[in-house]
Amino acid sequence: MNNGIVNRLFLAALLFVCTDLCGQNVQIKTNLLYDATTTINIGSECRLGRRWSLDLSGSYNGWKLGGDRKWKHWLVQPEGRYWFGSAFKGHYVGVHLHGGQMNLGHVGFGDHALREHYRQGWFYGCGVGYGYQWFLSRNWRMEAGLGLGYTRFDYDEYGCSICGGRLGEGSKNYWGVTRISLSVIYSL
Repeated sequence: MNNGIVNRLFLAALLFVCTDLCGQNVQIKTNLLYDATTTINIGSECRLGRRWSLDLSGSYNGWKLGGDRKWKHWLVQPEGRYWFGSAFKGHYVGVHLHGGQMNLGHVGFGDHALREHYRQGWFYGCGVGYGYQWFLSRNWRMEAGLGLGYTRFDYDEYGCSICGGRLGEGSKNYWGVTRISLSVIYSL
């Protein structure tokens, strides 16, 4: 994975989204559920109107889990949100896209092939979501959200992480949870 290019693209997108830095129009957030899996993540959400906002989140995990197990990936996920009250207060529904790159293998859940092999490739998809944001203080908030949708995985499959023997290529379609969050938010 070329991390330099990914980091620059994410930073450019984040700066583009955050061009209007007026009070209470921008939030910076981190997803505690990703933090629990040692996945570095950051998000920014900008108010677009009284009831509309745009959230842009990104995450990166470049570590081996120990032994031969891998769960390396990066992800970018924008979401347009409609708030039932005013933006950043209470209930919202959203539509999101997601895409990224993965290097997974020898993990003990999900697809049986991932227990015996490694998969490297790309994923992309979309979904719809629902969430709620709680006001904690003038600048601090909490948010919980869940998204359901579709993800397409295109990958090369390998027998081991070091020997590099490619076994083939494949693709997989997934319908289910595509976004889940429990985030701590700081409002600028």
